[in-house]
Amino acid sequence: MKVFAYRQGELFAEDVPLSRIAQAYGTPTYVYSRAAILANLAAYQRAFAGVPHLLCYSVKANSNLAVLNLLARHGAGFDIVSGGELARVLAAGGEPRKVLFSGVGKSEGELREALRQGIHCFNVESGAELARLDALAGELGQRAPVSLRVNPDVDARTHPYISTGLKQNKFGVPFAEAFEVYVAARSMAHIEIVGL
Repeated sequence: MKVFAYRQGELFAEDVPLSRIAQAYGTPTYVYSRAAILANLAAYQRAFAGVPHLLCYSVKANSNLAVLNLLARHGAGFDIVSGGELARVLAAGGEPRKVLFSGVGKSEGELREALRQGIHCFNVESGAELARLDALAGELGQRAPVSLRVNPDVDARTHPYISTGLKQNKFGVPFAEAFEVYVAARSMAHIEIVGL
């Protein structure tokens, strides 16, 4: 599908000339294609057809409310890394039960709000975060659904600024500690392990 194309020397987005958008809204402006977003979502859905799954869009990639609303209306879930992103997903009509909370540095207030909203899962980065989440869920009389993010210490041979899987990176439970953290999580009264 080619949604951005030239016709007689003018660039169109779907069937709308970009010059018309520029005249109406000025420049610079961002133009997104509903058709392209939905085609890409549908391609992922088809790829996982027949397998239980939840496709989660990374809100940090683009937190535009119209984009988030479009994805939510078509069944997508959302991967968030902050309370602000959770607020944007909710404002856009996203369902809390389709939200994964990832990332390092989640604050107590963010964890508490995500628990109150009933999100799908917390991707836990450390034993310390797991213990904090257990205590907060206990205060609220809940069980927190968690998936342990394990750092495999694998070099993806990428730029150092975006590397996440090496031992020295801040992301995930170190591979050597993963089993110990998993056993600890199983013994916590307010933690429900839903994945690794």
